[in-house]
Amino acid sequence: MIRLKLLKSFSFRLAMWYVGIFALTATVVFGFIYWAAVTFMIRQTDEIIESETWGLVEQYDERGLAALSMQISSRQRSGSSQANIYLLVDREFHYLAGNMRLWPKSIEPRGFPEWHTISVTAEDVAHPLEARVFVVTLMGKVHMLVGRELSDVLRAQAVMARAMAIGLLCTVLMGLVWGQMMSNKLLRRLDDVNRASRKIMGGTFTQRIPLTGTGDEFDSLAKNLNDMLDRIGELVVAVRQVGDNIAHDLRSPLTRLRSRLELALLEDPDPAAQRQAIEDAIDQAEAIIATFNALLTIARAEAAAARDAFEQLDLAMLVQDAAELYEPLAEDKSITLTLNLETGAQVLGNRHLLSQAMANLLDNAVKYTPEGGAIRVEVASGEGESVLTVSDSGPGVPETERGNVLSRFYRLDQSRNTPGSGLGLSLVAAVARLHGGRLELGDNAPGLRVSLSIPALQPA
Repeated sequence: MIRLKLLKSFSFRLAMWYVGIFALTATVVFGFIYWAAVTFMIRQTDEIIESETWGLVEQYDERGLAALSMQISSRQRSGSSQANIYLLVDREFHYLAGNMRLWPKSIEPRGFPEWHTISVTAEDVAHPLEARVFVVTLMGKVHMLVGRELSDVLRAQAVMARAMAIGLLCTVLMGLVWGQMMSNKLLRRLDDVNRASRKIMGGTFTQRIPLTGTGDEFDSLAKNLNDMLDRIGELVVAVRQVGDNIAHDLRSPLTRLRSRLELALLEDPDPAAQRQAIEDAIDQAEAIIATFNALLTIARAEAAAARDAFEQLDLAMLVQDAAELYEPLAEDKSITLTLNLETGAQVLGNRHLLSQAMANLLDNAVKYTPEGGAIRVEVASGEGESVLTVSDSGPGVPETERGNVLSRFYRLDQSRNTPGSGLGLSLVAAVARLHGGRLELGDNAPGLRVSLSIPALQPA
């Protein structure tokens, strides 16, 4: 009888209504997070496959089919990732290399890169598996398929689905227990989330989910979503800035390149003049390519995926290798290059990116140090960090400009007649951020002192 009265009470029915709305809204929110996470994982898998594919295509362009087959076989034998799938066939679909033997019947190459999600059987697995594959046709002669099997992604999706289902169930149960008392409060909070979400989806990207400061689950969820939106906004702004910088800084060299080629066509046939025009065009093209390569390196340094290649490194050995490359350039300018490298400076980092950063620092030092000057390179261990310092006797950088020179494409007035793109220190700063370190510019009186600090690897 009491239970019947309870079921008929208006307040209980109202609370159940609020709990139902809350459960539905929570489902939408969790569904959005699940969709965003799954989309991100698939996109990350696609990026890995694309990078792998274009690396192999570059091998083919530079060294031919035999080198491509050997590279595929080498990667297959290395076993670095059992999830990788390779297949190289000729135009008649005869096997050339890879851990698949037969070209999938469901894929008909159309001559341009294509994405497919198919079931395949690799040499090292006994049953078909779902895979994401990228298909390219090389010069119309061979077809190449590169992919990764998706079992890890599918398992992650299943775990996420279960976790979100459990979380949603717990939320609904808590709502049933406390719904009568908290229905109005929960409804207001959900309305805030819904309003913010609608504004964001409507184009107001500066809108954020409001926090009440209570530190409860809703505040935690809102903070995570706000952090995610902030990060997305930063990436969008960075992409827009890079696009604007590329359009601004590459427009002039491309225009000059076109003008020189057009003038060469209009002038009377002169082998020497035409050869000079071609050489000038090649120099311009190399400068443009160098700029793009620098931007790609910065993008890799700013990507969290670069941390996957972290390994234990001896900072002094990396600096020694970089210094050996620049010693001949320093000798040509009668520059004294002094090394003071402390052994045992162990760091955890990406070898390629750290080597590129050190090369950039040495390149700048040699480039801007006048003939007969001096460069000093030091590696020392501080409190919990290893510090690389490059000091030169060049013109230095004014204190008011030291923050600006770390920006992309920024060059001082005295540097504009010197070859370069203004991306060297930007790359070093990006590498420092990736490794949790910092880049500092100081006065060497005269000259510039650049210090790159990286957290030291703590002994086990």
